[in-house]
Amino acid sequence: MSKKILTVDDSVTILKMLSLTLTQAGFQVTQAEDGVAALETLQSDAPDLVVTDINMPRLDGFGLIERIRRDQRYRGLPILVLTTESDAQKKERARKAGATGWIVKPFDPGKLVDAIARVTA
Repeated sequence: MSKKILTVDDSVTILKMLSLTLTQAGFQVTQAEDGVAALETLQSDAPDLVVTDINMPRLDGFGLIERIRRDQRYRGLPILVLTTESDAQKKERARKAGATGWIVKPFDPGKLVDAIARVTA
């Protein structure tokens, strides 16, 4: 059975690129436009991994990661941050919030798929 991935980004273009890349790699993809929508999606459709942006309206990636980690059901859920940010302090903040890994946009499709394979193995 293929793994389910929830992608979270306020950019329609990025969501389309992620969907194309991940479905071609054999994953099932669910999408949300921000952290609030992602939390709503988690209530009905538990993914095997979350890929989230940091800078989003309503609830940013840091807040989303923190909220996911507060839920006992998702303590072990891998969360990859996919963002244009490369600041070491933001990386550390994401790690402390509970992020599993960090990938900088624009992403290399092969490296993204490899990173997902590593953290969901």
